[in-house]
Formats: sequence, structure tokens, C-alpha cells
Amino acid sequence: MPENQAEPEESLEEHFFLPADEEQVRREREKARQLRASQWWKNLRGQGLCYYCQKRLPPKELCMDHLVPVIRGGKSRKGNIVACCKDCNNKKSHLLPVEWQEYLQQLKERAK
Repeated sequence: MPENQAEPEESLEEHFFLPADEEQVRREREKARQLRASQWWKNLRGQGLCYYCQKRLPPKELCMDHLVPVIRGGKSRKGNIVACCKDCNNKKSHLLPVEWQEYLQQLKERAK
């Protein structure tokens, strides 16, 4: 690596989304509980907008979703968390962002 380039911030684990073990899942879920109590989360949910379908909903009807699911190695940090409706959250389940996009694309193609 050239001297003037910074080290990448992501570890290989984060880049390739390695499955999490039970202890990692427990820790990340605890961090998510802490984030739910934060003003940041209250502000995000308060916008009343589902990240995925863009539907407007009362803030209390929005869920916290990890873009990269915890069970697939995702972290409970602001850059990986969005507010979404229960319907999208249930449909996305444990899909990675690319898998979710493929699912949405298939739905669009079927609707044609």
C-alpha cells in the first residue's frame, strides 16, 4: 500500500459479512437496546418514514432494522441502522442489502 494512503477502516470480517456467533449477537442486540433509548434513534424514528418503502407512518409504528443483520455479522451502530415499517422489516428478515434489492427487483418484474 502506498505510504500516503490511509488504512481501510473496515476489517475483513465487516467487508465479507461473516456470520456472528451467539455471543456477538447478544452483544450487538444489547447495543441496539441502548441505541433505542438514544435521542439519535428518537429523531430518526420521529421522521415517520420507512427507509425501504418510503411509507409515512406514526413513529411508534417504525422498527429498528440493521441493514446488515446482526446474525450475518452486522453491527449495532448508526451507519448500519435504519427505521422501517414492520412489513418491510419482516420481509427483509435476515437478508443482506444486495439480497433485499434482488427480492425487490423480482417483485417489480412480476408486477409487469
